[in-house]
Amino acid sequence: MTIMIPAWVDGALTPVEKLEAHQRGLKHKAVSVFVVRGTEVLLQQRAMGKYHTPGLWANTCCTHPEWDEAPSVCAARRLNEELGVTGVPLEHRHHLEYRADVGDGLIEHEVVEVYLGHARGDLRVAPNPDEVMAYEWVDYHDLMATVARHPDRFTPWLRIYLADHADTIFGADLAQAARV
Repeated sequence: MTIMIPAWVDGALTPVEKLEAHQRGLKHKAVSVFVVRGTEVLLQQRAMGKYHTPGLWANTCCTHPEWDEAPSVCAARRLNEELGVTGVPLEHRHHLEYRADVGDGLIEHEVVEVYLGHARGDLRVAPNPDEVMAYEWVDYHDLMATVARHPDRFTPWLRIYLADHADTIFGADLAQAARV
């Protein structure tokens, strides 16, 4: 199945095959979601069948929107497709751009809309094995320390989000959760 994603070619937003966009390092649209429960962040370990960064730990979910798909709709859709999670209200937290080598000659050059959701304690998670091989709730502070000690276990984009954008993505939310 050919997946077309919105990418910029010669300054114009154009549908481009997903693998080609990564091979050429084209700037393209993306969506990332973080779901938190108190001070814990829901992480996923990417399935081994993924064509880049298989087996690495990433944020709750991420994807590329369909051509005319609103980022908020895309975020909710992909949260369900990857982890079977529904009913978590998502709040837009950040608009950012990054470029990262993801191995095997592939480049992620993404313009990302980042969403944050707050889960209840009884959140049901049912990973799609084609997308996710494992998931884990990790304390935010433990996550930051583990990424610093073992960066090779995590996707480049998660490392970028935590190093450069954590305050904007999580900021007051984690401070408030720590006081509860």
